[in-house]
Amino acid sequence: MNYNALHQTTRRILLIACAAVLAAGLMISLPQRVHAQTITPPSVPPGLEVPEGNEAFLVGHATGTQNYVCLPCDATTANCPLGVAFKLFTPQATLFDDQGDQLTTHFFSPNVVKDNAILATWEDSRDTSTVWATLVKGITVRQGAIDQLLLNVQDTGGAQAGPTGGDRLTKTTFIQRLRTFGGVAPAFGCTIAADVGHQAFVPYRADYFFYRKTKDDN
Repeated sequence: MNYNALHQTTRRILLIACAAVLAAGLMISLPQRVHAQTITPPSVPPGLEVPEGNEAFLVGHATGTQNYVCLPCDATTANCPLGVAFKLFTPQATLFDDQGDQLTTHFFSPNVVKDNAILATWEDSRDTSTVWATLVKGITVRQGAIDQLLLNVQDTGGAQAGPTGGDRLTKTTFIQRLRTFGGVAPAFGCTIAADVGHQAFVPYRADYFFYRKTKDDN
């Protein structure tokens, strides 16, 4: 092969290699740009608005179950003509981002940073930072779907960093549960005293929006 032919071949190889590197760079940077997009929560019913001075920083699409147990009615049970009713003892769900990557798990657990009260809990799937939240308000929006909720973390819940300092969730102030589907306690299976102790695991889906103080206020 003469010099000119060798030079042309080498040049073509370099151009192909550069194009491949550029394409790979674009493929890597695209998800980063997607993750960096501003999160815009949907409109919500009156009473579920997050107070001004907070901004959404994370949204998770939940798939899981609302887990109920049949118990005798007590003072906290509303509308209980049969003397027994299903009571929620924990949700059991996984939250995913828009790309299908796991973000958090969701369940009930003792609030270890305050009074050990059993509260709604979210644990980051990577850094294990954790938040606990209490209910501010719930509204039934769709028949056959669990309520949409506003939950408070900063005042009555709590947050804890992961064992290695992970802190993605620790600045959470409020959480909204929106776009709910399913999850309502069954109409049957808890109607007589003999049903006490029966459990029901009801599939549901929802979107959870996590808020923190706006950066201008930090």
